[in-house]
Amino acid sequence: MIKIAIPLAEGKLTMHFGHCSSFALVDVDPQTKEIRTREDVAAPPHQPGLLPPWLAERGVTMIIAGGMGQRARELFTEQNIQVVVGAPAEIPELLIKKYFAGTLQTGDNVCDH
Repeated sequence: MIKIAIPLAEGKLTMHFGHCSSFALVDVDPQTKEIRTREDVAAPPHQPGLLPPWLAERGVTMIIAGGMGQRARELFTEQNIQVVVGAPAEIPELLIKKYFAGTLQTGDNVCDH
């Protein structure tokens, strides 16, 4: 299984990764590309450097984000978590289906710090 984290605000991907209210943690079968389970979990209080180990402890191996700063991306890479940035504000299931179909259109990384 691949566990994908998507930062949420009002049920859709939020553009500001580090300040989201919750995460959708979605298990995807890499062979069939089918979503197996989804769990929404409250995000911990914002602290620089906290999210990479926090998500790694939950088994996350990939993040689909709108925007994320360069240092945060480096910290996730150190935790062996792949980061996709520039995704649109859509529901997690749609983002994941598009990603595995090769049709997820990513734009600019809206976070520059």
